[in-house]
Amino acid sequence: MAEAMGLRERKKRDTKRRIYRTALDLFAERGFDKVSVQEIADASEVSKMTVFNYFGSKEDLVLAPMDEHFGDAERAVRERGAAESAVEAVRRQFLEMIEARDPSIGLHGDPFFLKVRRLVEETPVLMERAVVAAQRGIRDLTALLAEETGDELLATIAASTLSGARNALIQEHHRRLAAGESPDAVAAGAVERAHRAFDLVENGLRGYALKA
Repeated sequence: MAEAMGLRERKKRDTKRRIYRTALDLFAERGFDKVSVQEIADASEVSKMTVFNYFGSKEDLVLAPMDEHFGDAERAVRERGAAESAVEAVRRQFLEMIEARDPSIGLHGDPFFLKVRRLVEETPVLMERAVVAAQRGIRDLTALLAEETGDELLATIAASTLSGARNALIQEHHRRLAAGESPDAVAAGAVERAHRAFDLVENGLRGYALKA
């Protein structure tokens, strides 16, 4: 029974990955607005209903794998340990993502991830949804900090500052890649840049939301 379940889950995972990759290839080739879900289904050798079983909308075919990362900063703060401030938690998580060369922060060498980013940037409806998701991540972090500290104003400022630092670092990674630097070269200086960025934030937020 367990083996059968394992095979079924792997098949579902492989099907979802095939649909995702096929959709991105078609979008990159012809443009997001010029590709229908039915065409994606046909190219993936599944039904249109199967596509929607895995992805709730056409936009999800691009953005669903990214959605969880818009909440990374909130997750780092929520899961931090005792005697760790909000800045320290977000810094630690980001350094771990650098070490892992996480695609979500622009440090993966696979051209596929660069293709996804270009597609989002060149498609207004996708860019709008990404901005909305990023704002939701900031609101969630604000709500968490406000609940912990009882000060919504400072929580709003802290959440915006922490998220801004992360986003600036990620943008810098992508800018360097777009300028022709290799992923290895960008990653080589990523730790030092991250420390400078979070040191700057910490000068203003030192000790803020220090967990008891």
